[in-house]
Amino acid sequence: MQAKTGDKVKMHYTLKDSKGEVVESSRDTQPIEFTIGEGNVIPGFAKEIIGMEIKETKTVLISPDDAYGPHDENKIFEFKRKNAPGDFDPQIGRSVQMHRPDGKAVVVTVIGQTEKGFMMDANHPLAGKELTFDLELIEIVN
Repeated sequence: MQAKTGDKVKMHYTLKDSKGEVVESSRDTQPIEFTIGEGNVIPGFAKEIIGMEIKETKTVLISPDDAYGPHDENKIFEFKRKNAPGDFDPQIGRSVQMHRPDGKAVVVTVIGQTEKGFMMDANHPLAGKELTFDLELIEIVN
């Protein structure tokens, strides 16, 4: 039986960066479970599962367009120190949660400091990167 759009599946995956280092993996925990086509995983991940058979494994390279999109320079901004809480002193590289003017929470990464504040990047940390996944289809749950 091959996986198709609309199937609920259980998968193991390992995500590696461009140097082959493991970024994250379900191997040490439970397999992930989702329905193909419902948008719960990046588009390229879902596309690669279609046609796989139970117990099948494969390694795939997913482009930024099918993952977290290109890195958008417009999502880099300066956060003025005067707008921060008094004890706000994040480390460069740390992710912090902020709120947009409309109240929606967004996670940003601190990428630097300026005289007046902090440089923030609201891109997903994997935006603009090709992603390598080792995939294994464990079960099709229908």
